[in-house]
Amino acid sequence: MIRGAALMAGKDLRLEWRSKVGISQVLPFAVLVVLLFAFALDPDRGVLERATSGLFWVVVLFSAVLTVQRSFAVEAEDGVLDALRLTGLSPAAVYLGKVAALVVQLLVLEAVLALAVAVFYDTTFRGWPLVVGVTFAATLGIAGAGAVYGALAARLRSGNTLLPLLLLPLLAPVLISATRGFEVGFGREAGPGWPWAALLGIFAVVYLTLGAALFRPLLEDT
Repeated sequence: MIRGAALMAGKDLRLEWRSKVGISQVLPFAVLVVLLFAFALDPDRGVLERATSGLFWVVVLFSAVLTVQRSFAVEAEDGVLDALRLTGLSPAAVYLGKVAALVVQLLVLEAVLALAVAVFYDTTFRGWPLVVGVTFAATLGIAGAGAVYGALAARLRSGNTLLPLLLLPLLAPVLISATRGFEVGFGREAGPGWPWAALLGIFAVVYLTLGAALFRPLLEDT
């Protein structure tokens, strides 16, 4: 399973590196949204400072939807999903490989967004270990849920428009927990922040477990 997941993740990352859709489309979109909020809320810096954590994760979620759509749209159009069923790879390995590739792409995106937030929002990351832990756990949960709903949307005629409606409500707890963890990591809220990271880890485990179990019927019916 690990070897199959690694092959799947490598295939997705090589495809993204050659097409550069994330670099040329998703990443500029995310940075532009961050910049627009900076200009829109600049007259009242207090509002911008209080909303930084939430804005960061809202942009990540919207960018994740675009990334998931891209990841499955290419395979659905070219018939790759049909070919995957003939390779002998287990559906769980295919799922974990898709998740791993999404995690890598989202982590790169989040690193750039963190730099943009630090520059445009004048944000100081005081609790680096907590911020990194929250980021990784939240990204794993987003990718775990996104891979399942991406496969589901790929088999629907209007999947591109339905994917945000299906995915975003499920990720609302991840958005809330990640925002609260970032508030502590930024030093803007007192109290422990690691319980939020632990909660995100629980969400990630649940999403990954259910995703690995549900991906077989999704892959067979796509």
